[in-house]
Amino acid sequence: QVQLVESGGGLVQAGGSLRLSCAASVSIFSINAMGWYRQAPGKQRDLVAVITRTGYTNYVDSVKGRFTISRDAAKNTVHLQMSSLKPEDTAVYYCIARGDYTTYWGQGTQVTVSS
Repeated sequence: QVQLVESGGGLVQAGGSLRLSCAASVSIFSINAMGWYRQAPGKQRDLVAVITRTGYTNYVDSVKGRFTISRDAAKNTVHLQMSSLKPEDTAVYYCIARGDYTTYWGQGTQVTVSS
């Protein structure tokens, strides 16, 4: 069982920045991949960014060049640095951890970008 605790959401003006953090209850190197999903009101939950155990990263096209996913192995934490935020980035952001057979989810953190 992997527990994930997110932090760092909030309200920011368009063009601003936020950093989300996700602390895992196990070593992040025991997890195949970690990442972030987001869900806006009335929309499906979509993958935003992922980082694998080997350090490979991938992003949805709409955030490339603005968001950066990184990890701090010593703290078993993954971060999502979000810059040049747009109102359409407003959503609940969920941290995920993919094991061999199970995907674990955090509780979600709200990000609101005002225009």
